[in-house]
Amino acid sequence: MNFRYRFAYYLIGFIMGMFVVAMVFMGKDTRCNYFPNARVLNDLRNKPFNYSDKAQQILAQRWVDTTDIKNTLTYGDVDFDKSNIKVGNGKRYIIEGKTQKNQEIILKLSIMMIRLFWKIL
Repeated sequence: MNFRYRFAYYLIGFIMGMFVVAMVFMGKDTRCNYFPNARVLNDLRNKPFNYSDKAQQILAQRWVDTTDIKNTLTYGDVDFDKSNIKVGNGKRYIIEGKTQKNQEIILKLSIMMIRLFWKIL
């Protein structure tokens, strides 16, 4: 068999294989979160959440807003010494971050069953 034909068959198979791989991984969350901090933050970002009454009062003060909270859940640091403490039916996580104005904030997240309650210090 000529080299051109072998190369053409190879390309056809390669393209079909790439199509299958793209179909398998399409729509899946294929992030590689190997470190504990990234795993916890990714898990917390993917869960539905509700703001507590105290958190809503602090958000009304306008020194922190929801984009600061989202950025903290993306780039913040989980304090594992104070986190992973059982509270009722769930666990509590402490996440340290900064606002857009470079002020430090600490998020206390309590995961109870499927709900996520926010407290901001």
